[in-house]
Formats: sequence, C-alpha cells, structure tokens
Amino acid sequence: MKDKPKNIIIKEQEMKQKCMEIEKSLPKFMREYFIFLKTSVATSTRLEYLQDIKFFCYYMIEEAYLSDANNIKDITLEDFDNIKARDINLFLGDFCTMYYKKVKNNTILLENSNQTLARKKSSLSTLFKFLYRNEQVKNNISSGLNPIKIQKKQPDSIKRLEIDEVNEMLNAVETGYGLTDKEKEYWRKTKLRDKAILAIFVTYGLRLSELSELNISSFNFSRGEFKIYRKRGKEVLMPINETCKKVIKDYLENERIKSDNLDEEYKDALFLSLQNKRLTNRAIRELVKKYTSIPLNTSRKKGYSPHKLRATVATSLIQNGFSIYDVQNLLDHDNVTTTQLYAAHKKDVKRSIVDKFEWIE
Repeated sequence: MKDKPKNIIIKEQEMKQKCMEIEKSLPKFMREYFIFLKTSVATSTRLEYLQDIKFFCYYMIEEAYLSDANNIKDITLEDFDNIKARDINLFLGDFCTMYYKKVKNNTILLENSNQTLARKKSSLSTLFKFLYRNEQVKNNISSGLNPIKIQKKQPDSIKRLEIDEVNEMLNAVETGYGLTDKEKEYWRKTKLRDKAILAIFVTYGLRLSELSELNISSFNFSRGEFKIYRKRGKEVLMPINETCKKVIKDYLENERIKSDNLDEEYKDALFLSLQNKRLTNRAIRELVKKYTSIPLNTSRKKGYSPHKLRATVATSLIQNGFSIYDVQNLLDHDNVTTTQLYAAHKKDVKRSIVDKFEWIE
C-alpha cells in the first residue's frame, strides 16, 4: 500500500527478515511449509510459529536425541517421520513447562504458561498436519497430542477501571496528583503527551502497538479522522472526537519538539521520548501502569496495563447501552464471544429490571 507509513513498513520488514533468518537455520524439507505460512497467517504469527519449531528442533538434538544431526539444519525428513505424538507430548508437558537456558555467563530457569504451551502445540500441530497433507510423512500425529487446558477468563476476573477511577487517573496526569517529587520532574516535561496517550487509550481501546505506531500524518483534523493499522496490517479510519483532537493538538503545539529538529526517522512519530525518539511499547506500558496505580491506590508495578484500559473501554461502552456488536467493531475483536465477556460486567442489571416492577406502592 503506497501510503502506508514508513514506520509500519519497517516494522513489517524487520519481522519478515527475522522469519527468513530462522527459515535459513531450519531443515530444507520444510521449505514448502514456509511458503504455506507466508500466505496463511499474519507475519507476527508466522514468526512465533517459526521460533517454536526451531526450539523443538533444538530439543530433538540436544535434549531428546531424536536426531543424530549435529545442527538443526541437518535434521532429516526421516527424523521427523519417526517422531511420535508421545515425543511432542513429552516436549510440551515435561520439557517446556520448566527448562534451563544459558544467557551469556548465566543459566536461568524458564517457565511457560499453559497459554504459551498451547501456542507451541498449535505451531507443531500445524507443521505436522502440513507435512502429512503434503505426503512428506506417513502419519498425522497431531490427533494424538494431549489437550492443554487454558483457564477461560471469568467475567468477574477481568480487570478494568471504573468510570470514577478513569476520571481520577486523568486528573492525576492533569495536576500531578499522586506522583512522587521525582516523577513530577518528568511529568512537567511530558504531561501533555501523557494526557494525550491516556485519552486515546480510554476513548478507543487501542492495542499498545496501534498507539505506539501513530504518526502525526495519521491524523486528518479537517476530516475529523485518523488512521490506524490493526492486526494483519488492516488499515482502519477512526473518527476523532473533540476531546482527543484537543489533547493531541495541545501536545503538538505546546510540548512536542518541532519535527525540523528531529532525526529523519522520528520526524513523523507522534509520541516522543525525552530523548526525542519514538516512544517504545515498554515506555508506554510503564507510563500507563504509573497513572493507573494512582486511582487503584497500589504500587506502580501493580498498576494496569494498556490492555486493561482496552477492557475499561469495552465495559464502559456496554454499561452505557452500546451493543456488543458496536463494541466488537470498535475494538476489532475477532470473535464476538470475546466482547460478550465484557457484557457480563453490566452492573446491577437484575436490580434495574426488578425496580421497574414495583407492583405495590
């Protein structure tokens, strides 16, 4: 797409480059599977799948001795054809749950959650299904893989801010209330930026990456809209309300350094760090945790993530009468069942029903 911002293009290219590098390190017989991945899943998913497969290949050589190869690239198709479902079940259920990894001069213990294990299972299942369909291995062992139970979120466990807590958070970024003296030193330099970030989060429920990728050129104030890039590179136009228009213009006109004074790479980036570079996902996450911890009256570490502001938007909209389909459309949920979880938060719905039927005065 010709008008796709340079930062989005660079990010996609970096992921594709990482994919290509991993593919070069994997056995040649997987080449057709790599082509299949390119056309069937998002680049981010493709990268995760390839990383999982490379990790399994490492396990085959270094831990389970399922191949005589000395190098991952030299693993043969025959080695894969000899793999049984129980080999993968042992990999997922025994090795992956807790393993040691050398990082520089240290050895660290790593653990994987059931959600991560389920993704690894999906990565390997997809590979073996493809090799079977492609007539490269004799059996489809994916049907013999053990189920991995993922705890479904219960509506009451979904963390989000209440309306009054959102107001308290926005007051904190406006006035500096609740910040330490050291935090106020930074706040005085970034409060307009931080206010704009929080306002966008609690208005649109953007994903972290969607917000961090925003550029000045993403906004068309005369048309009252701005452009974001969703998962799988999907381009979406969002209407901009007066609140967000005001806080963004205030930041651009009164706090953000002029683009002429920036390196070419960051001239168009909307949200900048004090080092005049695009604000990183990690910095935005810490910023949100800091400001949400104030109304929650908790430590900075226990403040909420940007994803919980996304949950805040979902529950607030549903409580204000918007349908789950409207909310699904705004938040870009793949499945409406995700949105339905937030609908369960509609407060005191039973009471509001019975209060309308006071039969006896």
